[in-house]
Amino acid sequence: MSNIDIKSINTIRVLSADGIEKAKSGHPGLPLGSAPIAYELFAHHMKHNPKNPTWANRDRFILSAGHGSMLLYSLFHLFEYGDLSLDDLKQFRQLDSKTPGHPEYGHTVGVEATTGPLGAGMGMAVGMAMAEAHMASVFNEDGFDIVDHYTYVLGGDGCMMEGISSEAFSLAGTLGLSKLIVFYDSNGISIEGSTDIAFTENVVDRMKAFGFQTIEVEDGNDIEAIGKAIEEAKADKERPSFIKVNTIIGYGAGKKAGSASSHGEPLGSEALAALKSGFGFNPDESFKVDDDVYANFKSVNEKNAKIEDEWNKLFKGYADKYPDKAKLWEKYYSDIDKSLIDNDEFWSWDEAPAATRNISGSIINRLKDIYPNIIGGSADLSPSNKTVMNNEGYIAKGDYSGRNIHFGVRELAMTAITNGILLHGGLRAYCATFFVFSDYTKPMARLSALMNIPTIFVFTHDSIGVGEDGPTHEPIEQLAMLRSLPNFNTFRPADARETIAAWYAALVSKETPTAIVLTRQNLPQLDGSGKKALKGGYIIKEASKAVADMILIASGSEVSLAIEAATELENEGIATRVVSMPCMDVFENQSKEYKEEVLPKAVRNRVAIEALSGFGWDKYTGLDGRVISMNSFGASAPQDLLFKKFGFTKENVVATAKEVLNQ
Repeated sequence: MSNIDIKSINTIRVLSADGIEKAKSGHPGLPLGSAPIAYELFAHHMKHNPKNPTWANRDRFILSAGHGSMLLYSLFHLFEYGDLSLDDLKQFRQLDSKTPGHPEYGHTVGVEATTGPLGAGMGMAVGMAMAEAHMASVFNEDGFDIVDHYTYVLGGDGCMMEGISSEAFSLAGTLGLSKLIVFYDSNGISIEGSTDIAFTENVVDRMKAFGFQTIEVEDGNDIEAIGKAIEEAKADKERPSFIKVNTIIGYGAGKKAGSASSHGEPLGSEALAALKSGFGFNPDESFKVDDDVYANFKSVNEKNAKIEDEWNKLFKGYADKYPDKAKLWEKYYSDIDKSLIDNDEFWSWDEAPAATRNISGSIINRLKDIYPNIIGGSADLSPSNKTVMNNEGYIAKGDYSGRNIHFGVRELAMTAITNGILLHGGLRAYCATFFVFSDYTKPMARLSALMNIPTIFVFTHDSIGVGEDGPTHEPIEQLAMLRSLPNFNTFRPADARETIAAWYAALVSKETPTAIVLTRQNLPQLDGSGKKALKGGYIIKEASKAVADMILIASGSEVSLAIEAATELENEGIATRVVSMPCMDVFENQSKEYKEEVLPKAVRNRVAIEALSGFGWDKYTGLDGRVISMNSFGASAPQDLLFKKFGFTKENVVATAKEVLNQ
C-alpha cells in the first residue's frame, strides 16, 4: 500500500465526514469504514471512465447501503464524475443539490441506481448482472467480447437482514452469475446497537448455500487483501462472489469509532477533529484536498480512458465484421419505434370474448418478434399470467440467451431485478404476478417511478373475479394503491383493444413505469374501444342527447356492465353516456378541454363502477354522484355469485343511477 493510496483513502473519509458535519445530518459510519473498499475497487480494478459515465461496457457499482451516500459523492468529486465540485459536497442534503441524502439515479452523474431502502441495491445488482449475461450471449463473437463487464454492489448488515437480498441472491446463485461481485461491509453495528441482538446467523455460510464463492478479508483497511479478493472473485467463472470485509464503523473517529452513534448522526466537532488529526489533516480546515491526491485520481482516469478507447476500437472492428449485429446493437439502444400506432393489423382483434390476461399473452408474442430486446417473466405464475414468449427459451445457468425469466416465488426481488435489467441499458423488461401480490412488489415499483424508468408490470386476476380462491387472492385496495404512486401509470383495460393500448403505452414510455391489470374471466369485445384508450379515459358509448342526463364511468370488466346499464337507462328515456377509464393517471395528464369534453361539469349525475376499492373515484363522481365499489374484502365463491353479492349487476347500476337522478 503506497503513501498516496493511504492519503487518498483518508481524503475520502475526511471529505465524507466534512459534508455530513456541515449538513448536521447523515451517516458517517459507513464511509469511514468502507472507504478502502471503494477506493481499491474504483482505482485499481473497476473499468469505468468518468468522462463518459454511460459507456455501455463500463463496470457497474451500486451502493446498496445508500445511507452512506457521502462515500459516493466524495469518490465522484475526486474522480471528476459530472464535475461534482467541493461546493456540491458542501451542499450535502440541501434543497436542489446534486448531493441528496441517498443516491438518486438520473440526478447525480455516476449513480447507477437509486438506493436507500436497504437491500434494494442488491436486487438491482442481480438484475444488472443478468442483463450483462444475456447481452453477452446475444452480441459477443469469437475475439469480440463487446459485452464484458462486472457488476459490483456494496451493502452492510442491514442489506443482509432484509429479505430482498436473500430472494435475489438465491436466484443469482441458481443462475451462476459469475460477473456479480458483492461486498459485505461487516461491522457488527446497526442503529440499535450490536447486530448480535437480532442477527446472529453465519452470513458466509448462507451465501455458500446460495451458490456463491465466498471470500473473507479480515482487515478492512488492508487494500492489498481487498484487491486480492477482487481478483479471486473475478477468477471464478462459475459462481457469483461474496466478499465479506470486516470493518470498523466510524473508523478513526475517536470514541465514536465502533459505536452505533457513528451510524446515523454527524460525528460532532470533537470526534471530527480527532479523525482529522489521526489521519494527518488540519482539524481547522474543511473540504481540503491536496494536489497530489487530485493527481492520483487523474492518473487513474487517464488509464480508464485508454480502456474505453480500446473498446471503441474493438467495437469498430466488430461492426466491420458483423454489420448486422452492429445494427441490432443500435436497435437495442434506441427508443422504441412508435410506428405501431398506425399499424392496423396490430390493433385488430377478433370479436370473441376473452380474458384480458390471455389477450395480453398474445400481444407479448406479437411484440417479441418486433422488439428483440424485450425480456421478462413471472414470479412462478407464467402459465396463469400468460407471460411466456413462445420459442424464446429461458435464462439459465450456462445459457443466458433466453428471453424468458423464471423469477421463482420472489415478487419483491423480481421487481428489483427487473429494475436492474432496465438500468443496465439495452433491454426493455417486464415482470408479472397476481394483482393481489402487487403488495409484494410495491417498494421496488416505487423505486421504478422514482428513478423514471419504464418498468412494465403485468398483474392478472384483477378483482373479486378471482372467485373461489377467496379474499386472500382477491385484490381490493391494490388499484388505489398503485394509482396513488407519482409517475406511475396503471391501466385496467376493458377488452382486447384497450389491452393493446395499454401495452403500446407501456412500451413507448420513456420515464414512467406502467402496470397492466388484467382479468382471469372472459370479457366481451366492445364497440368503440381502441386507440382512444391512450388518453386514459374516453367516451365509449355516447348518450342519445347532446347533453347527457347521466354519466356512467368504469374500468376493466365493469365497462361492459356500464354499457348494459346505459342501454337499459336509455330504454327508460334517461340519456346516458359511458366513459371507459382504463388509466386515471394518463387521463389526469390530458388537457382541461379534453377532460371537460369527456366529463362535462354540467352533468353532475354520475355513477362510477369498479369491483375494487372506491378510493379515488370521488374526484370524478363529485358530491352528487355515487360509487359502486368494494367496501369490504371479497369471499370464496364462483365469480358470478360474487359480482351479484357485492352489487356489480345491471340492476344495481340502473337503480343507483336512478337514485342519483332523483335525489
